[in-house]
Amino acid sequence: MARDIHLYLSMLPEALIASMLTPEEFGVYYAVGAMKKSRGQAIFFEIDPAFRHDFFRIDEAIERCVPHEDGSPKRSVYISVYRVLEHMSLDALQKLYLATQDGRVLGLESSDDFPEETEELHLYQEIAPVHPLVVSTVGPRAFYEFIVKDPSSRLSLPAVCFMELRLGALAQDPEGGGVRDLPYSNISHLRDCLVELGTKTVYTKMVNRINPIDFPYRTMKNGLFVGNRQQFLYYPLPSQEELRAENYRWWRSANM
Repeated sequence: MARDIHLYLSMLPEALIASMLTPEEFGVYYAVGAMKKSRGQAIFFEIDPAFRHDFFRIDEAIERCVPHEDGSPKRSVYISVYRVLEHMSLDALQKLYLATQDGRVLGLESSDDFPEETEELHLYQEIAPVHPLVVSTVGPRAFYEFIVKDPSSRLSLPAVCFMELRLGALAQDPEGGGVRDLPYSNISHLRDCLVELGTKTVYTKMVNRINPIDFPYRTMKNGLFVGNRQQFLYYPLPSQEELRAENYRWWRSANM
């Protein structure tokens, strides 16, 4: 039986890939690894197979995406690993997939129900095209607009993908709030950065400019955000109760 060819936009690392694997198969392959790739989390979007852009040589990659001699599917043909997100039409993004280190894959749909703005501090992990860890006084939409659409920003990007991470009690009380189960390293530095936001007229402060993107999915506060100068999309993460009830194996793996 002939297999369809899929296009995937990987965020860890940033790349556009053609593959004969289904999203679930690709998530296992990309997270668990093969001889060429070490084990690790995977975050990727499935892309509309009709998507084309002059920056990408997609048709050439699709021609090379053929079964191996033994009939096994071609797992990956890399189309681009450079400036991928900024040349991607967000209209082409379909489901988002989060794969755990042992290959459990969760698919998420985008939603128009963005998180409500709250009077508290925020922690953002930028994923692509750069990946600093940042604290901020503003919610996800204002954070995106500051990075991508604010003409006065000296650190603007053509596009960005990021997650908001949980701060727990530190979101309201960075000096005295309890850490509880927050797994972040160097909590004292994180507290200092959050406190400093209250003493300066700035929206954001960098906690770690080259933070490795390796965090427990349980630290995600609400979901994943991706935006360029034309669009801003939100992929909400289901509640802990929903994940336990409907995606228990993924939830258990994500909490290991």
